[in-house]
Amino acid sequence: MIQDNLVAHFEAYSAWRGQLLDTVSGLRHWLHEQELNDAQTDLRIQHILDRLHDDKLNVAFVAEFSRGKSELINAIFFAGYKQRLLPSSAGRTTMCPTELLYEAGRDPCIMLLPIETRGTDTSTTEYKRYTDEWVVSPLDINSGDAMTNALLQVSETKRVPVAEAERYGLYHANDQDNILTVHDDGTVDIPAWRHAIINFPHPLLEKGLVILDTPGLNAIGTEPELTLNLLPNAHAILFILAADTGVTKSDIEVWRNHIGNTQGRQKGRIVVLNKIDGMWDELKTWDAIQAELDNQVSTTAQLLALDPSQIYPVSAQKGLLAKVQQDDALLDKSRLLELERALSDELIPSKQEIVRENTESELAEMFGATSNILRGRRSSIREQLDELKGLRGKNQDVIEHMMNKVKHDKENFEKGLQRYQALRSVFSTQTNKLYSYLGMESLKAEVRDIRGQMEKSRFTRGIREAMNTFFKDVSGNIGKAAGQVDEIKLMMEAMYRKFSEEHGLKPATTTPFSTLKYQKELAKLEKAYNDHFNTLMVYASERSGLTKKFFETVATRVVQVYEIANRDVDNWLKAIMAPMETQVREHQLQLRRRLESIKRIHKATDTLEDRITELEHMEGHILRQLDELNSLNTHLHESLMHDANRDVAFA
Repeated sequence: MIQDNLVAHFEAYSAWRGQLLDTVSGLRHWLHEQELNDAQTDLRIQHILDRLHDDKLNVAFVAEFSRGKSELINAIFFAGYKQRLLPSSAGRTTMCPTELLYEAGRDPCIMLLPIETRGTDTSTTEYKRYTDEWVVSPLDINSGDAMTNALLQVSETKRVPVAEAERYGLYHANDQDNILTVHDDGTVDIPAWRHAIINFPHPLLEKGLVILDTPGLNAIGTEPELTLNLLPNAHAILFILAADTGVTKSDIEVWRNHIGNTQGRQKGRIVVLNKIDGMWDELKTWDAIQAELDNQVSTTAQLLALDPSQIYPVSAQKGLLAKVQQDDALLDKSRLLELERALSDELIPSKQEIVRENTESELAEMFGATSNILRGRRSSIREQLDELKGLRGKNQDVIEHMMNKVKHDKENFEKGLQRYQALRSVFSTQTNKLYSYLGMESLKAEVRDIRGQMEKSRFTRGIREAMNTFFKDVSGNIGKAAGQVDEIKLMMEAMYRKFSEEHGLKPATTTPFSTLKYQKELAKLEKAYNDHFNTLMVYASERSGLTKKFFETVATRVVQVYEIANRDVDNWLKAIMAPMETQVREHQLQLRRRLESIKRIHKATDTLEDRITELEHMEGHILRQLDELNSLNTHLHESLMHDANRDVAFA
């Protein structure tokens, strides 16, 4: 039996994520049972659960036409269908960016965005919000043939006049690299669709895998959604070359501009030399074939500035055939499993580490906050016990003195609450100022203003100046927000310190927050835009449509960054106030209980021992809660640290 290495590792990762979901849900249930959860804690746990549930693993395949890209996807992920799922035969290839995923609640279907939408400046991301703009065809997942026929739609083309192709940004008369052939009647063949989304319940897609199948390399430069969004956000990119042709000039340009240095990293970027079966010459010895292949790997590595270990020679066609026919020897010869192992060993652990770090930091804060609440309650009970035990054998005057002391403490605390409310007012003013820097309406107004400037400018310089202004403004606002965050943090630290000194509350550490990730995201977008803007012609009018599309995609991504920043800031502001609000609430409750206890004892001295016994039981309950919390913390830590890859290794 052939072991599908990548599938096994991905399923192990998915099982780890599922176990983590169950463990976090268990924590939420325990906090609810123990009445230790407030609205903010519950919201944070729900955010973690939603993020884990919606976690995706994005793998993109990029290649020139006829490099066997779709065949490689079929071989790695869909061999279980015992036939080619994606079109990969001669004359049948992916003509538009195609996402394969699974969205629960939606029937299996293929959604196709008409190529005519390229006549607008609206990005594909925006169109995803309006399903009525797409042509939707159902998928019969019980029939392999029906699936194959339905998916052939991604290879459809249509013949249009040259002027229409130019309007869509798909044909440029002065472009020497233009690949479209003008027919005698003045028409050209263009893709029928701008984008495709295939939604069906394949086991891996159900677990969060998203596969991006790109058309030929020319689409990388003409579809901004690919250049600025889908490829930069892919966890892995497989760049497919042909073993017989090696690296072409266009391959080198795409690698350097779009893939090799995407987000400034090499991790998760793998080069595949496909079609090595074309070198299996029966008139040559196997050693000679291997030497020729090694030389091709070495040359490719040198041209792409890579280590040879990052280049994987395979035969996707023979690998698919081997899996369908259960031919272990042919599968080994195809070297497909070596590529799958590389994806497993690099992609899965790095993705798991990202999820682990994000989840661990948030859970640590919640465990710390809950532990502080319980320890604060125990400290208050111990204080009450010491007071009450000190009253044993004392007369009414001593008890009355103690009652007056607690009343005095309560009055002082209530005076402190007045200052607390005043500080809350200042906090509200400061947060409004913070939100003003991240305002969505002002951002959208800025987008409209820059769009107007670009439409008025015919030359590259004017467009570049408008874009520089845009990036300077949006980055500047994030920078101002960072300064405001620091100011709020300092104010809250002073507030915590003052309450701790005046009322003996446990000193709390303010939750840290950084805007660095938003700055980095904007910097990456600016770099990507500038890199690709430099490939456009000097006169913007020649490719004004493409320039506008790039801007709209950038603007959409900036809006998304701001939306995330607003959500994160909102959660942080709630988190930074939550410990103070909890401490104030707890301290008020404990002061009231102390006063009530002493009042009862003042009226009837025989209740003293009953109250001491009651408090000792309460302390015992809190100690058990602390033990259970520590056990939950240990269990969650073990779940987080569990290595999903080890499950496959020992399977």
